[in-house]
Amino acid sequence: MRKVLWACATLGRLSFTEPDITLQEIDITGVGLTGGTFDLVFDVWNPNDYRLHSTRLEVGIDLEGTHFGDALLDRPLDLSPTNHSRVVVPVRFAWAGLGAGAKALLTRQALGYAVTGRVFLDTPLGTKTVGLTGKGNVPLMKLLK
Repeated sequence: MRKVLWACATLGRLSFTEPDITLQEIDITGVGLTGGTFDLVFDVWNPNDYRLHSTRLEVGIDLEGTHFGDALLDRPLDLSPTNHSRVVVPVRFAWAGLGAGAKALLTRQALGYAVTGRVFLDTPLGTKTVGLTGKGNVPLMKLLK
């Protein structure tokens, strides 16, 4: 009975703070005639004193005002307590519909970006959904360095 009371008391002191998710870079992983692939590299800061488990991450990416693609990462992610984690999300895109200037974007050193999405987390306090939004400039890492 003491273990049950201790567990309830511990859960009563826990609170949830949303992780800070920042796009660090975009790594081009492949370019072809019909489209290509790139990785969105995120830094995720878990400010909580307990481990978080992500069950799903959904994200859309716009580069210089052009929607480049949507990605789904449905493999589990383990986010350590009070620590940074590097999370890589692969994106596949097609040149069709992106506009004539889209290929030129991939020759730049950095790009203006906007991301939107959601992260689904399992916590000791239950399932939480965290909105993912951000915009700014991000380094573009070339396929051939």
